Amino acid sequence: MERVALFPGTFDPITKGHESIIRRALPLFDKVVIAIGINDQKKSFFPLNERKRWIENVFRKEDRVEVITYEGLTVDLCKRLGVRYILRGLRTSADFEFERSIGQMNKAMFPELESVFLLTTPDYTALSSNIVREIIRNGGDARPFIPEGVDLSVPKP
Repeated sequence: MERVALFPGTFDPITKGHESIIRRALPLFDKVVIAIGINDQKKSFFPLNERKRWIENVFRKEDRVEVITYEGLTVDLCKRLGVRYILRGLRTSADFEFERSIGQMNKAMFPELESVFLLTTPDYTALSSNIVREIIRNGGDARPFIPEGVDLSVPKP
């Protein structure tokens, strides 16, 4: 049975921290599916098609990475795809508490599903998409915080 992990998020935009988690997960799984969630309650900074294109570009040389978009509950997506692992990165103890609650609810809804947590490397602990967006909004240079292959010059919605 193939070990497939789903790495869900909005990736608005993808950061070097996200990239690190995915690359470090590849030796653990046969495939990693990066699932960009569509949340109607949340206004995205970058267009969905650009976020998807950027991630595909970042992992263009890695045939074990797939990028998809989805709506609805992540646990339902896992059921539909037959995925048994959700991959999450942890930067802080607050992340752990938040992800633990979600992981336990997902387990209650889909007992075969396991949450796999990877600790962020120390150099990316403070990095988040929110911070990158703030840098961009205020005219700063966010390039040191995003993977190669991401062009942030795309017009915002």
